[in-house]
Amino acid sequence: MQVSSANNRIIAVLFVCTGNICRSPMAEGIFRHYVEQAGLSGRIKTDSAGIGAWNIGDPPHPGVTALLAERGIRCNHRARMIQADDFARFDYIVAAERAHLDALRRMVGSSLVRLSLLLDYAPDLGLRDIPDPYYNGRFRDVHDMIDRACRGLLTHIITAERLEITRP
Repeated sequence: MQVSSANNRIIAVLFVCTGNICRSPMAEGIFRHYVEQAGLSGRIKTDSAGIGAWNIGDPPHPGVTALLAERGIRCNHRARMIQADDFARFDYIVAAERAHLDALRRMVGSSLVRLSLLLDYAPDLGLRDIPDPYYNGRFRDVHDMIDRACRGLLTHIITAERLEITRP
């Protein structure tokens, strides 16, 4: 995912949750939507994965796809499990909760990838972990948290990577 010129380097962002059918594909879709709105699709790529293999090949939860479609966000994703080479392919790996972040830290080895929690980019929420809507059905609440954090993450990346927004 890297381009040879440092000035034109593609920034790769991976969102991670438990099974890759709720929180991480929702974050992937929302973040991609904001990247497109900023005119940065050629500079920032995104994907999502799960810590576990339970849902490999499955589409996102129907609650996720319905909510994203309602908001005009497309989500054409099939669940996958994080792989060792993801730590080399992605610049930012963003976890939905602290348990995922801990698991990622155990896997990462000596990679230079930036690991973080998604809600670190929405500190005003006062939360660290995004609850799993698979168990509580609160997809709208989770969407609102993820939406705010994705906007914060994009702002962070634009600043840190010195990207120029090409559309208002």
